[in-house]
Amino acid sequence: MISNDQDATTDTVLIIGASRGLGYAMATEFLKRGWRVIATVRGPERTLLHDLADVHPDHIGIEQLDITEPDQVAALRERVSRQCIDILFVNAGTANANQDETIAAVSTEEFIRVMVTNALSPMRVVEGLQDCVAPMGLIGVMSSGQGSVGNNTKGGHEVYRGSKAALNQYMRSYAARHASDSRPLVLMAPGWIRTGLGGPDAPYSMEETVPQIVSTLLAQRGKPGLQYLDREGQIVPW
Repeated sequence: MISNDQDATTDTVLIIGASRGLGYAMATEFLKRGWRVIATVRGPERTLLHDLADVHPDHIGIEQLDITEPDQVAALRERVSRQCIDILFVNAGTANANQDETIAAVSTEEFIRVMVTNALSPMRVVEGLQDCVAPMGLIGVMSSGQGSVGNNTKGGHEVYRGSKAALNQYMRSYAARHASDSRPLVLMAPGWIRTGLGGPDAPYSMEETVPQIVSTLLAQRGKPGLQYLDREGQIVPW
């Protein structure tokens, strides 16, 4: 566990959902860049993040959080309230088991599960932890290019697309309610990457994409307002 007595010269990132995949890779990349990392895992099981923390105990703190449980979000806020968070990034997300099924075919239970995980819960985390982020800090959320309504010309992955489009809409509402806030807000569309969610057929590896994701986030620091960006910093149509 990272001490609350932080070195004021070291920036801190809080990554929600970092036990594997993009979240873990982002934690590793921020660590390489000299950042202090606080990262969450969903359950008590040991993960790759724990192995990384064993090697860098003074620079990585691990917190347990299931983002679909509001009480756990509130408890995390209490635990990190004395930390100065420079970047909050919400990475946790999911997809329905059969991404080929149409919106009419998906079960109500599966639809609710995906929407709660991908749209409702990330916003609860943002709302719940916003006061822990420094006044000039950044709040980011992992979206997807599939959440773009303007770019949807082929359909497919309907439940996942809808959940990310909903997330984008809710972040726009959040930004409107906080129009006077100086903190940048970023919806990140990372592209199709070979992860557990992206699958083995994705054209890009985490090694080549995650440094771009982190660089794009860092480039937005000091730029108030909401941006929907791809990993190269290009604007994605809403």
